[in-house]
Order: sequence, then C-alpha cells, then structure tokens
Amino acid sequence: MDIRPGQVVGLCAFALLCTGVLMVNSADMMVSRVQDATETVTPMTLGSILGSRAAMYMGMALLALFAGALLVPVRSISAVARSGTFRGMGVLPLLVLTTAAIVAFCALAYAPVLGDPRNGSYRWIKLGSNELSMQPSEVAKWAFIPLLAWYCTVRASRLGSFFTGLVPAMLAVGGVAGFVLIEDLGTGVLIGAVACVVLVAAGAKWWHFALPGAVAAGGVVAAILSNDYRQNRVKAFLDPYQDPEGIGFHTIQSLVAIHNGRGVGTGLGEGIQKRGYLPEDRTDYIFSIICEETGIPGAALVLVLFLGLLWAGMSIARSERDPLLRLWSLGIVATIGMQAVMNLLVVTGLAPAKGIALPFVSYGGTGWILTAFSIGILVAIDRTKTAIEPSPESSPTPLVAA
Repeated sequence: MDIRPGQVVGLCAFALLCTGVLMVNSADMMVSRVQDATETVTPMTLGSILGSRAAMYMGMALLALFAGALLVPVRSISAVARSGTFRGMGVLPLLVLTTAAIVAFCALAYAPVLGDPRNGSYRWIKLGSNELSMQPSEVAKWAFIPLLAWYCTVRASRLGSFFTGLVPAMLAVGGVAGFVLIEDLGTGVLIGAVACVVLVAAGAKWWHFALPGAVAAGGVVAAILSNDYRQNRVKAFLDPYQDPEGIGFHTIQSLVAIHNGRGVGTGLGEGIQKRGYLPEDRTDYIFSIICEETGIPGAALVLVLFLGLLWAGMSIARSERDPLLRLWSLGIVATIGMQAVMNLLVVTGLAPAKGIALPFVSYGGTGWILTAFSIGILVAIDRTKTAIEPSPESSPTPLVAA
C-alpha cells in the first residue's frame, strides 16, 4: 500500500508531539529534600505523564490536527478566495482590513484586562483564568500565511511589478511582523522570512527585495539597540564566557547539557542541567535536555522526524495544482522548518537567543494546537487532491520564479 505524503506529515507530527510530552515531563522532574537532608527525585511514571498538562495539550493538538485534516474544506475555501473580492470589496481593501484585524488581535496583549504581562513583556492574553493564556503572535504567524497566499494568487499577474505587486504585500508583512517584533523579535523575523519565501515562490523578483530588505534589517537593528536585554543576547552570542554568571548563563548551561550527554546520553530522567541549572529547560532549551538524556540517538531521531515532515510537506506543495493551496502549503512548511532551525541554532550557541520554541517539542499549548491545526491543513490538501480535476487556472507553476 502506498503511503501518501500527508500520512507521513501526520505521523511525524504525532511522533514529535509524543517526544515533546515525554521530554517536558522529564524536564519537570523535581528534586526535594527530606528530613535527613538527603535529596530525592520525584519519579516519572506512565500515570504522571498521561495526567500531565503536556499530555492534555497534546490531546488538544491532535484534535486540532484531525479537525484541520477532516473538517476544513480547503478546496471550497480556495475557490471562493480566488474570486478576489468579498461583497464587492477589492483586493487591496481586503488586504488592508485583514492585516489590520491581525494587528488588532496582537494588540490585545496590551489590553488592561486581557493582557498578561510577564517579566515586563506583553506577549500573552488571558483565557479566563490566571493559569491559561495564549500568545497572539502565534495566531498572527499562522493566520498571515493563507492571507499572503490569497494575495499572491489573485495578484499573480502583478507580482513581477515592484509598486503594484510587491509593495502592497510588503506593507502588510511589515505591519504584522513589525508589530509582533516589538515584543517578540524571533517571531517577527520568522513571519517576515516566511513571507519572503512565499512571495518569491509566487513570482516576485528577488532583486525587488533589496529596498524592503534594507528597511527590515534597519528595523531589526533598531529593535535590538532599543532594548538592553536584546543587546545582551547579542553580546552573549559573541562571547558567553565574558559574563558566565549573567548574560552568558543560558548559552553556557545549554552547551554543558549537550556535552553531558557524551554521545550516549545519561538516561531518560537522569539529566543534571534541568535541576535548576538550565533556564527554560522545557521550552526554548528542550533540545539540550534531549541531547543530555538521550544523546546522539535521541537528537538524531528528532532531526529525522523534522526532515521527514519537511520532505513530505514539500512533496505536497510541489504536486499541488491549486496555486493558493500550493503557496499555503509552502508557507506552513517554511514556518515549521525555519522555526526549528532557529531554535536549534540558539541551543547550540550558533545564534543569539530569540525565545523561539522547537515546534511540537517545546512546551506550549497555543503553539502545539495551532501548529497541529496547520499540519491538518497540509493533510487536507493532500487528502483531497485526487478528488478534484485540475482546472486551467490551477495549472502548476514553479515554486521559485526564474
């Protein structure tokens, strides 16, 4: 029996989620002192794993994946979207309106009642209680992909023009990525980078990005220079040992965790760095814990799963005839791939810290659920492919323009 790329994508996502739940629970193991001053470690059992909040989020993520794969009528959505108008509203007004809606949603993080500031950062909004929250930037990251794919599809004939094709799209990208960048530099850069990939694949000329790219680079530099903690992250990247107990602490402890694995790993649950040494051990630096406890085999398994997911996702994008769905698929694959690369570069000390999670593995309810839903969209695109006869307007076009 032939295995479809959509099935490979779903299986890889499921395996990564299982890895994430297991390693998050391992990172959460607590060390406590008893009366005779000896230390005991809270054991990790099957019951504790299945009853954990991480397992609950995994269940919600799987439901989101199945909902995206089975309930979202991607072909019908594409057919309606490719008409180019909605109730008489043209393409550019729709682009402005939807971009403004995404930015407004992100602005809820600053609202007095809904906002949930942490450590002086406004990245979260509350969901009914102090224990539940979400990051609007995660919603913006995934919502902007189909919006940009729609724009590129309905304005395909103009994308080769700088002013009438690329500029409106780059203004929308700048609006969303720039607003997110204020509080979340990593996600803002990710949104902008993925948007450039989609635009080039849709037919925009790469040399047209020189001016917008210079403006974007200037914005990133300004964002770094305007915040001491961002400057410190760059300094820590250049020389973490200049201040090993301060700004270089994260990087050094991450590298120590990777070194402690010594190729074969210390054993699941036996890592040392998670016991108060490595900050953000279950989120941004979860891969360091994987390296420490499972060594090269565990790290290689995670990398193989990501490569399998990306390969199958690109197969779906390349074989798709509907231009909107093709670009949507590419945007999903590019987002997961770039985010994974950014996280892996940070934990290995090859890039400054950005607060970027490892998809499906780093702990996070919003991230797991929305990423899984997007994987479900990929599965739906692949699953419905044979049921639709290609139309002339949906003829294949190259993923990268000449």
